[in-house]
Amino acid sequence: MKIAIMGAMPEEVAPILKKLGSYKTTKYADNEYYEATYKGVEVVVAYSKIGKVFSTLTASTMIQHFKCDRLLFSGVAGGINPNLKIGDLIVASKLAQHDLDITAFGHPLGFVPGGSVFVQADRELIELSKEVALELGTTVQEGIIATGDQFVHDARVKENIVKHFNADALEMEGASVGVICDALGIAFFILRAISDTADTDASFSFDEFMESSAIISAEFIMKMVDKIVD
Repeated sequence: MKIAIMGAMPEEVAPILKKLGSYKTTKYADNEYYEATYKGVEVVVAYSKIGKVFSTLTASTMIQHFKCDRLLFSGVAGGINPNLKIGDLIVASKLAQHDLDITAFGHPLGFVPGGSVFVQADRELIELSKEVALELGTTVQEGIIATGDQFVHDARVKENIVKHFNADALEMEGASVGVICDALGIAFFILRAISDTADTDASFSFDEFMESSAIISAEFIMKMVDKIVD
């Protein structure tokens, strides 16, 4: 077993690296990968940089170069489901690319021929997350996450994403990571802590709550790793 743990930004993986303690830094493909042994299991941690292209590259590298056989993603997201509040945790049941648009050719938003609108996350890891939440005395909401190469702060754009995907949260990496893992037969899990919501000013909320939300998400991910390796 070899577990990949990803985030998009340094703040999203820093709490994980702190928990691992010692690790080896490997530079590859214009990025840094942190290799460690945790409870006898090999772990590779990396932040991809923001966006679908960088997250695709990082996920592919962790699977094909570092030979990881499952992938956990920890990070933050914007909530568009009114039931989600800042600091809440959401686990992706499925993900879509909200900015993938060839509707001019008669296809649904988020679809390309040979692909599908949604990619499904690993059900066993989702169920494991519910056990972790119960043990931690917290809750996770299972829902749909929409991914795109833009930080969405326009209410009309958010409403359109809800209309087409029934999405609960927005971010910039999850679906692309999911597509890679699905294509390569790798179980994956996407956890996001809500850093801003549809009813708040996005830039203010993100700046204020991103770091604390990332810590919440990272701590949960490490509890997931504990259960996987025990």
